[in-house]
Amino acid sequence: MKDRYSYVAIFDYAEDGINIEFPDLEGCYPCADKDDTDMALKNAREALGLHIWGMEQDGEPIPAPSSITEIKLANNQIPVLIDVFMPPIRERINSKFVKKTLSLPAWLASQADKDGVNCSKLFQNALMEYLGIKNMS
Repeated sequence: MKDRYSYVAIFDYAEDGINIEFPDLEGCYPCADKDDTDMALKNAREALGLHIWGMEQDGEPIPAPSSITEIKLANNQIPVLIDVFMPPIRERINSKFVKKTLSLPAWLASQADKDGVNCSKLFQNALMEYLGIKNMS
């Protein structure tokens, strides 16, 4: 896994908005409102990072980027080099909380509520100890 990737995106300015395509990354098609190039750049960068993260998670090979001179364009299209720095993207996604439902006897839940116990934090700590994981925060 590399920390930085750069790919050419094709910005297609159409009547209904800006359609974006990464020729080297099948299925990565962000878009933006018409005449909002700043949003198109932001959306392209975010989509590129998420797409590469998904490929990394699935064990897919990350393709080498095409040269900007190899890209064929229509009249309403421009090539834009989009780069992404992966460490903060990986950290943000891996640090995202997921909801887990667990069951406790009513009397135990009631006592924990009375004592102000943060059950979520307690469960996280217990699970990390059980798995032998040092505190990640």
